[in-house]
Amino acid sequence: MLYYTDVPGAIQTSNATPLTANDCFFVKPGATRTLWVNAIYPTGRGALLTSISGISYRLEKWFTTSSSGGTAITPSPNDPGYQAATHTAGFAVGAVTSGTGGPTLMLSIGSGATSPGNWMGLVLDQCYALPAAANQSLDIFNASGAASMNFELSVGTVE
Repeated sequence: MLYYTDVPGAIQTSNATPLTANDCFFVKPGATRTLWVNAIYPTGRGALLTSISGISYRLEKWFTTSSSGGTAITPSPNDPGYQAATHTAGFAVGAVTSGTGGPTLMLSIGSGATSPGNWMGLVLDQCYALPAAANQSLDIFNASGAASMNFELSVGTVE
């Protein structure tokens, strides 16, 4: 197993219309190795807000065609001795083009407007997988009851 972290490295913003979901991140498998999402770490980045406001993050699977677009992410190996990742990832609210066939809701988590939230599978059986060479993707959508909430996220992946 090879472990990677997919980090957009940018503060993103939820939709300007409250309770409207945006596709803000995707991962899709490469040609040769199965891909698992094993962790999602979102953090609210609201300035001068209370932690009672929140942001929801939904992991959704597209199973007919995968998502595309946005800004490409180079997966960072957790061990510098690992080979390069075969999967691809991208992010950007409003710039990710969602796939087709679905989506199927896989997981929903949240964070406060100024605090972290997280999910982590303890073993691969608890993680969300896509087979090698599948034209599928796992996307993260975000939504908030407040307009334009700032957040960051990183996603742990395994091949």
